[in-house]
Amino acid sequence: MDTSTFLAALTTQLRAAAASGATQLTVVAGELHRKVGGYPKAGHRMPTCCDVMRAAMRPGDEVVREPPKGKGATLTIRYRLPRSG
Repeated sequence: MDTSTFLAALTTQLRAAAASGATQLTVVAGELHRKVGGYPKAGHRMPTCCDVMRAAMRPGDEVVREPPKGKGATLTIRYRLPRSG
């Protein structure tokens, strides 16, 4: 799993939510990583997952929950829909 794998999974979720008419999508890192696979297991890529989620943020998006170290399964970000820019 690399950055592009997580980005593809996140983009798919964002597009599906926007297509259904949603105005926001809340994504939890642990759930996204489980969908991609490899979590929870040794050698998981949670830091990469969290980095991708943060990099995808745009103005109006917000971090709803942040783990103490910043990168963990509980990182929760609410993305505004539709996406702009």
